[in-house]
Amino acid sequence: MHAIRPLLRKSLFSLFAATLACAALLAPRAASAEALLLIEADSGKVLQAENATIPWYPASVTKIMTAYVTLKAVKDGRLTLDTLLTVSPTAASQSPSKMGFRPGTQLTVDNALKMMMVKSANDMAVVLAEGVGGSIDGFSAMMNDTAQRLGMTQTSYVNPNGLPADGQITSARDLGILARSFLRDLPEYEYFVHIPAIRFGKRITGNFNKLIGRYPGADGFKTGFICASGYNLVASATRNGRRLIAVVLGANSGTARAVKAAQLLERGFSQDNLTWLRPSLGTVDKLVPVDASPPNLREEMCGGHRKRPASDDDDALIATNGGTSGSASATGGEAQVTFFTAGLQPPLMKASELMATAPAAAEPVLVYTGPTRTGTALIAAVAADADQQATPKARGKKSRVAKKPDAADKPADKPKEPKTAAAKPDAKNNAKGDGKTAAKPAARHAAAKPDAAAKPAEKPVSGEAAAKPAKPKAATKPAAAKPANNS
Repeated sequence: MHAIRPLLRKSLFSLFAATLACAALLAPRAASAEALLLIEADSGKVLQAENATIPWYPASVTKIMTAYVTLKAVKDGRLTLDTLLTVSPTAASQSPSKMGFRPGTQLTVDNALKMMMVKSANDMAVVLAEGVGGSIDGFSAMMNDTAQRLGMTQTSYVNPNGLPADGQITSARDLGILARSFLRDLPEYEYFVHIPAIRFGKRITGNFNKLIGRYPGADGFKTGFICASGYNLVASATRNGRRLIAVVLGANSGTARAVKAAQLLERGFSQDNLTWLRPSLGTVDKLVPVDASPPNLREEMCGGHRKRPASDDDDALIATNGGTSGSASATGGEAQVTFFTAGLQPPLMKASELMATAPAAAEPVLVYTGPTRTGTALIAAVAADADQQATPKARGKKSRVAKKPDAADKPADKPKEPKTAAAKPDAKNNAKGDGKTAAKPAARHAAAKPDAAAKPAEKPVSGEAAAKPAKPKAATKPAAAKPANNS
């Protein structure tokens, strides 16, 4: 018995050490765990759920609720899609991604919704919030009332765009409930969640949801990203009359979230004849919420290890093995996207390869400022917006050349010019170039003889001669400030 005790102690110690080692290995994975959910849109039946009731920062998937509340107001007759809204200073001051309109710009509810859902424009979310709720706080209260009415018990809203804010919380469960409610309550407006691209003036912006135009049957919803939440996506797709909704929270890139959503959807569509093999997980509203703080993924998503700043339209490709830890068990790894057992349909390419392909060709939807227009008036409005986009550049170039047309074109040719690099913005017609730098060469050439500026390379001394007249140089400073203020 005495001989056995040391062995027993040693075994217990080894077991304890192994337990600690396992805990150390599992801890980082738990901190970086993703939340995944797959449900049937019609019935709300849960097909797959992992961490689906852990609280999470929503980021721009918040805009699904912003669209829901706005379109419910339209459906109830409190405003129309043609109602004109005005960009306030508060809206204009929002962080990117945004359209960048100046305060006072007007546009319709319809155009603001399209810009918000496709470009994920934070300024347009505030424009809609102020137009419907009077203020950000007033609209947030409407969002929270709606969330409670829909049964989104883990959700709290502080703003309409999902920018970082204390108290802005949701979960995969609640986002699944919201997506179902959108399709059920607003079927006539669901085209807002699957617009492939918009065109504003000369600028074309594709939907950040990479499934649109790539995954067969994809028809919604919205992406989101902030450093604390990681890459989020609520996606939907329809096949043979059956619609599924997938939620991915905390993916490590824009492509990774799309790949995981595609794998979830494909696995769900393949289970039509195999559901009896799996235990029922109930419906999404019956999932039990977890009382916890949302994970903060800031260091993992935006730490110094990233080669470039992360953003909602991130195009980084994931590894061909299917992504980060935990994805294999959740989605079946990077086997073919299709899991059809009947063998009647050809297999699709791998999900990562599918997301890396160009989206199917689609005509971008025109968006514009001002009231609703059709026909030639619409064409004129689009042309006017295109001209407005080019106006700042044209003004900047004109103000610099006004002093002497030939002189402003050649400031970089002077061999002894100390700030030659400052002339580069002129070559690019950059409206945000330094107006003072552009005006100084013009002042020096204006003080010299007309043909002196034509030969800077032949007479290097002319650089010194041009530097002597200090009065003209100082006189040009007030005029040079104008382009900088207009940029």
